[in-house]
Amino acid sequence: MSLETPTRGRAAKSAPVTKAPPRQRDPEVTRARILEAATKEFAKLGLAGARVEAIATRAKSNKRMIYHYFGSKEELFVAVLEEAYADIRSAELKLDLDHLTPEEALVALVTHTWNYYLKNPEFMTLVNSENLHKARHVKKSERFRELHHGFISMLQRILDRGVEAGAFRSGVDARQLHITMAAIGYYYLTNRYTSGVIFDIDFMSKDALKNRLAFNIDTILRLVHP
Repeated sequence: MSLETPTRGRAAKSAPVTKAPPRQRDPEVTRARILEAATKEFAKLGLAGARVEAIATRAKSNKRMIYHYFGSKEELFVAVLEEAYADIRSAELKLDLDHLTPEEALVALVTHTWNYYLKNPEFMTLVNSENLHKARHVKKSERFRELHHGFISMLQRILDRGVEAGAFRSGVDARQLHITMAAIGYYYLTNRYTSGVIFDIDFMSKDALKNRLAFNIDTILRLVHP
């Protein structure tokens, strides 16, 4: 008696297909992606010119998700400004300036500010945009105010240590010093095109940038020296 062989061509039973579980959305990742896309859009076009549809496309998301996380285009703009300032303040704290001499700390801070502007041009355009609105949006933000308290305290500690060591003169206002530190780099970069025509200089050449940083450092140290 011969064994029966399976008929050729008969379909074998396939294993049941197991559906992959639906991919879970990570709210923090989605929110961060929207903020990154919005930063680029607002920096390029300002609040008025930016479009929620374009931000959604950049973020590989949709308008509904943007409104879910941020409420409105204006609230998204505020969140972008908060993140921009949080980033620069956080980067400053990582410099660990309290462990440097007062002079070294100021040099490190001036250098860091300059390099941050160069590496993050969106920051300057966002600041410009909000100033055109007379700070109407950040005035509503408690977080925005809180972000700067620690920075002024840090700068004041550097000044106090310098006075105690006899390296700095007394009476230098930390807020005024910060404004000057920011301005001497900020103005150079935001006005580089018109100033380049006026002075017939390539403001972004390697030598020009190096010379400007040296000038910025010298300016700040002259302000605080006795």
